[in-house]
Amino acid sequence: MTQSESRTHQDAVIVAATPEAVYDLVSDITRTGEWSPVCTSCWWDDEAEAGRVGAWFTGHNELPDRTWETRSQVVAAERGREFAWVVGKGFVRWGFTFEAEGEGTRLTETWDFLPEGLSMFADKFGDRAADEIEDRTRHAHAGIPKTLAEIKQIAETA
Repeated sequence: MTQSESRTHQDAVIVAATPEAVYDLVSDITRTGEWSPVCTSCWWDDEAEAGRVGAWFTGHNELPDRTWETRSQVVAAERGREFAWVVGKGFVRWGFTFEAEGEGTRLTETWDFLPEGLSMFADKFGDRAADEIEDRTRHAHAGIPKTLAEIKQIAETA
């Protein structure tokens, strides 16, 4: 299986900031548009639940050929260790882990296209499902290093 065929991907960067500081930045989903090459904005569906496991948020995404919104639910929120969410009804899992490394943090972003997402794409797109899944996979593989570089720059200039 080639890298672009893999339905899971991760990359990491060292950030000159504490795990807690990087977590606080990344877990503020209202700032996602500052670093994501696709998601231009996010907002909590219920501000009272912001940042907690079980909280839902909506993301607005834009590419040259399409615009869409997704609802996601936080599935991990452990300050300084992990922040993650699942898109829709278990379609894709995005997450960040934070590990102290020297004076900084190893920030790792992970993307997993889950079995439920693959099944949903088969139902939604039929014969075009494989191409649509490959398109999403290419965007994730290309976007993760860009996202990490932007987060690093923001965290180190804060």
